Amino acid sequence: MPEGAKHIIQKFGGQNALAKLLGRRQSTVSHWAKRGVPSKWQQPLLDLAAEHGIDLSPGDFFTESPPSTTFSAAPTIPKALYWGELPIGETKLPCYVLDTGERVFSLKGVVVGLIGTQGGQLAEYLKLRALQGYLPDDLTPDANGNLQALVTFDTGAFGVGALALGLPVEKLMDLCAAYSAAADKGVLTERQQAIAITANAFLRACSKVGVIALVDEATGYQYEREEHALQFKLKVFLSEELRKWEKTFPDELWKEFARLTHWDGPLHMRPKYWGKMVMDLVYGYLDRDVCDWLRKNAPRPMKGQNYHQWLSGQYGLKRLNEHIWMLIGIAKTCSTRRELEQIMAERFGAEKIQLSLYLRTPEKRIALEESLDN
Repeated sequence: MPEGAKHIIQKFGGQNALAKLLGRRQSTVSHWAKRGVPSKWQQPLLDLAAEHGIDLSPGDFFTESPPSTTFSAAPTIPKALYWGELPIGETKLPCYVLDTGERVFSLKGVVVGLIGTQGGQLAEYLKLRALQGYLPDDLTPDANGNLQALVTFDTGAFGVGALALGLPVEKLMDLCAAYSAAADKGVLTERQQAIAITANAFLRACSKVGVIALVDEATGYQYEREEHALQFKLKVFLSEELRKWEKTFPDELWKEFARLTHWDGPLHMRPKYWGKMVMDLVYGYLDRDVCDWLRKNAPRPMKGQNYHQWLSGQYGLKRLNEHIWMLIGIAKTCSTRRELEQIMAERFGAEKIQLSLYLRTPEKRIALEESLDN
């Protein structure tokens, strides 16, 4: 590999020239000359070579000696024979079966489906100290940010012969298990916790589908079941797992509460009195009996267990969502919290009564007592 890397660098005119084209330091390219070109840089280098008319082929990355200009090393690269998309929540995760028999997910698809972002390298998320000790060695980034578990493969007819990076499907399970274990220890940040929720839900849903698939294989029912039946079950199971974590209260509600109460802090650090506003304006007007029952029977709201999770997903939660968006619409027309409370009270046939209690000042009280004594 180092000899091949040196040959590639020479094609670009040497270390300094290549570093300048990439916008990187010369030391980065010098490291490649010693250790080989990292897999994440192979496709960018191919694109750069095409842009500058440099003769570079995928086979140049997989040879110990200067290769010929023909793509003779291509057979050493695994090639995709089958391709499909696995629905994961709102995204679809591209997956492949290679000619080696290995099943892989698209690395970019993993980042989008699990992390929930279009950018960034998976290794950057796996460098977290909180995950160390839970990840297998081949999913632990090395000093250069490389992951040993990644597979470079030829997408063949499914990607116009382009090279791609994939993550073996069982390694995604290891990754999800690491996030789940770290979450159980309570060492993740709020952003990392959100990733762990998705990972844990995916892990549980896959385990259920996996058991079903094993039974179908053992009984021979796999030949009788309908096409895509397991994908449908995965979608249902994943929906059930994520249901309890669904963001029922949208940010729009908290933005209106912040405006009406002059709260200038971050929305995720909500003041406690907003909880009373929710109980009064949401649950109180939604259904007084439901509100009273929650107060008496539901456990105290805690992490991962809130009042809205005690409502029926088919009826109660639907009414709750409708009520919340109605409240947001009314709040947008108000200038103060008091105005919002008054409009909600009038709309639902209630009236907020506030009694005032006046006390005499100590001086007035003493003067009154003296006059009575006389």
